[in-house]
Amino acid sequence: MKRLKAMLSFTFLAAVVCPAVAEPGGYAISTKEIAATVSRMGMQVLPEQVTLLTDVVATKVSPALKVRSIERWSNERVMARLECENREECLPFFVGLRVGQGGASASSGTSVQGSQLFSSGPVGTSKAFVVRSGSPATLMLDSDRVHIRLSVICLENGAPGQMIRVTGKDHRLVFTAQVIDGSLLKGRL
Repeated sequence: MKRLKAMLSFTFLAAVVCPAVAEPGGYAISTKEIAATVSRMGMQVLPEQVTLLTDVVATKVSPALKVRSIERWSNERVMARLECENREECLPFFVGLRVGQGGASASSGTSVQGSQLFSSGPVGTSKAFVVRSGSPATLMLDSDRVHIRLSVICLENGAPGQMIRVTGKDHRLVFTAQVIDGSLLKGRL
């Protein structure tokens, strides 16, 4: 039993002291790339304000990233879900962002506090959320010969042009849809 405890302690210590390294052919996504992506959404963030919750790797150097959602984590922190624009380049991942005193700021240069960030999206930008998680909307699904309109419930906050997940009122199917406006989403069959 002592031997097992010693092995487990060594394994834990090795995991803490020796962080994971990107696998061969994998490229680490930096906090600088993440900060630049979040800043493009209208919330000015410095690389020092980004906390990686795990090692994040991609199949190519500097993949194009997009923010899927940003949600409150605490008074001074938010959690952002990001992914590669080309889903084959990386898995979706979460990061922590420090937004409290002297933290992130909107493009207007004013400090963004946690409560302001979520009341109407990033302050002073055209990328403000127009749909909220839990709100109803209409999803238009189109293909070459079929056009369907569904009443759905949004599973994520979304700004115009952003892709979000939605579900039918029975919660059986989940769709990915592009936000058009506050009550209209568009998808493909």
